[in-house]
Amino acid sequence: MALAFALVALFAVCANAAIPSAMMRGIPALPPVSAPDGQIYTPNGTALPSLDTVYTFNQLKDHTNPGLGTFTQRYWMNWQYYQPGGPIILMTAGEDNAENYTGYLTNQTVNGLIAQQQNGATIVIEHRFFGFSNPYPDLSSQSLALLTIQQAIDDFVFFAQQATLPMPGGDNVKPDTTPWILIGGSYAGALTAWTMTNQPNIFYAGYSSSGVVEAITDYWAYFKPIQEYMPQNCSADVQSVIAYLDGLYAVNDTEKLQELKTAFGLGSLSHVDDFAAVLEINLFDWQNLAPYTGPGAMFFQFCDALEVKNGQIAGVDGWGLDNAIQAWGGFWNSTYYKLGKSSHVYTDAETCLGTYNTSQSYWTNTAVNNNWRSWLWMVCNQVGFYQDGPPLDQPAIVSRILTPGYFETFSSPPQPSTAEVDTTYSGWNVEVDRLFFANGQRDPWREVTVSSEFVSKASTDMQPIYVGDGFHCSDMVTKSGVDDATIAEVQSAALRYMKTWLADYPGYEF
Repeated sequence: MALAFALVALFAVCANAAIPSAMMRGIPALPPVSAPDGQIYTPNGTALPSLDTVYTFNQLKDHTNPGLGTFTQRYWMNWQYYQPGGPIILMTAGEDNAENYTGYLTNQTVNGLIAQQQNGATIVIEHRFFGFSNPYPDLSSQSLALLTIQQAIDDFVFFAQQATLPMPGGDNVKPDTTPWILIGGSYAGALTAWTMTNQPNIFYAGYSSSGVVEAITDYWAYFKPIQEYMPQNCSADVQSVIAYLDGLYAVNDTEKLQELKTAFGLGSLSHVDDFAAVLEINLFDWQNLAPYTGPGAMFFQFCDALEVKNGQIAGVDGWGLDNAIQAWGGFWNSTYYKLGKSSHVYTDAETCLGTYNTSQSYWTNTAVNNNWRSWLWMVCNQVGFYQDGPPLDQPAIVSRILTPGYFETFSSPPQPSTAEVDTTYSGWNVEVDRLFFANGQRDPWREVTVSSEFVSKASTDMQPIYVGDGFHCSDMVTKSGVDDATIAEVQSAALRYMKTWLADYPGYEF
């Protein structure tokens, strides 16, 4: 058994960067937004440094043992709209190299909209052990022992309390005199809630978009919003293939299982659970959708391949099993698998997509700036989020061959400490003043946010919960509100609440 997260990342490696962006959808990550080209000016015409300018901060390696010294933590900053007394708006990119997120310094995103409205400055800080902000020069398990939720929380607090920012007056904007706003999306959105729960009175307000606050091991419900909102003919045909696979597996029909794998060009893939995990990959494309995504998105190409035949579109029940196998196998072979083969990095399916051989470089490479390795450490140790098959009373677009056991074999400890995480940081039970939650109905991470169908949580004036029709972190991107009125309302509400809350901050005059 093995980690399906690893399978997805491993395929990206085998494709030699030809399609890695398509393979990064299964983690709770913010959509990257790059800063626009060109010079940035303040309203009075003062030229500012490029938004790609990297600043550094001497962060403690271990907040429980400061004697271990410090490491260089990178951050980016924009004070285009700042006026003395305005808020400092801090965001981490979460589980990725933060170089790809400089757009969150600008009004292309909700961060910049708040800064523009409230005369604030924006900061994007790189999470420890992601990108090039590393306490140690490798990602060995010994080094990653310092990659925990609590260490990340303490990083934000120490930065807010100790950093001298590069803007004019940047030595006099600590949280005891200046309102700091913590913003994040996805895992970073959860960090916003967890930080304000664990370290109150540091950040005056917060914004959590698609915040995955409830750590959970068996996260079959990742696929629930996908099944609900994808074209129903496509869902029907995917379910028929999955039911066929699971039925063959249940009776150990090795001959027909081999035929099914061969239809996808994966006859040489040794283990059926690895094959079941491969079939998740097309579904992960859903997470990358946005309100402004056109019909050419990979997920819709996938459904078109299954449901359009000879110029005709299938009814709600799809075309049926035989066509679904042929069409899905053909699409897989002509897209992801074809690109993987053309990279010449591997010669067979087992080399690329098999996860049982732990001597492969994916498992052994400890070089820094490998966000998959760092994120898997957090998955295996603390947050879980294993995207497996559903219970028997739920529709299955993912094989029930995939159970938590498939993910846990290479975990150390054997299971992530999700109960401890939820107890320590409150999970769905979070109650924090001046924390705005924004979620999307079509977000595959919806069921671990405060808008989950598995919890009833009331929206209040001090902890508002707004839900639009968006996907994952759609509300973070300004353009989403242009294309979807429900997301525009979420963004407008956030701006209203920030204005109201900041008006109550002692001495705030804007």
